[in-house]
Amino acid sequence: MKLKTLKFGALLAASALALTACGSGSGDNGGDAAADDKKMNIAVFNGWDEGIATSELWKAVLEEKGYEVELINADVAPLFQGLSTGDYDVTTDVWLPVTHASNLEKFGEDIKDLGAWNEESRLTVAVNEDAPIDSLDELAANADKFGNRIVGIEPGAGLTEAMNKSVIPDYGLDDMDFVTSSTSAMLTELETATKNKENIVVTLWEPHWAYSAYPVKNLKDPKGALGDAEGMHTFSRADFADDHAEVAKWMGNFKMDLETLYDLENLLFVENDTDDLQPLVKQWMEDNRDFVDGMTK
Repeated sequence: MKLKTLKFGALLAASALALTACGSGSGDNGGDAAADDKKMNIAVFNGWDEGIATSELWKAVLEEKGYEVELINADVAPLFQGLSTGDYDVTTDVWLPVTHASNLEKFGEDIKDLGAWNEESRLTVAVNEDAPIDSLDELAANADKFGNRIVGIEPGAGLTEAMNKSVIPDYGLDDMDFVTSSTSAMLTELETATKNKENIVVTLWEPHWAYSAYPVKNLKDPKGALGDAEGMHTFSRADFADDHAEVAKWMGNFKMDLETLYDLENLLFVENDTDDLQPLVKQWMEDNRDFVDGMTK
């Protein structure tokens, strides 16, 4: 199986915040919509692959319906701000009630929750499968076995906030070096440690294709510092449904279980090594036509 590592750097490099204002139309929908109503964008969190996968899927599905869809990569705070100002139309990867709670406190009155499409997600701290510990409450006493490091993702991510506010103080990990830079950097370190048969601690989340690509296990969280299972929600700018009523309805009704999501993620990120995801998405759509047709009912 071919492992992806370089793709994420390309995604981050593509994250220039070229805010693209969407056109406002007549409020009609479907085939009778004005030309401007057929244009929209989807904002995608840098490095969060369930958001990349579902955004690429929605792009292909909506384009089959005659829409013109642009995907725009952004970091967490600018993405929420862009939704609140109407520069972004929708995003598919808002985690509630914990991960993105602080962003909702700041921008919640100016954006709209279209609904949760999955409620099985969770934040995790993972180690190599053969690591000598099984729980977060064993990590501080064994920090030296992991180079005294925890490898995180983006500094502004909700997972990073949960680590700093809860996990690190709750489990006495203040003396460990919590390294944050990007998801791609974390995955590169995870792959290197796997090849070298070294211990490593990383911040991860489920769903993520890394669980099928690398031999890792989640550390137990007896204090509940990472929270319980969360929902992955689609959010839009406040008046999105006024311009795209049909799409808002479709996205609001959208559901995808973890088995289906992992199937899509494995095709995009594990089995293939390419930045051009649309041909793979269209291949997946043809293999899962009943599911795809149900997305627009």
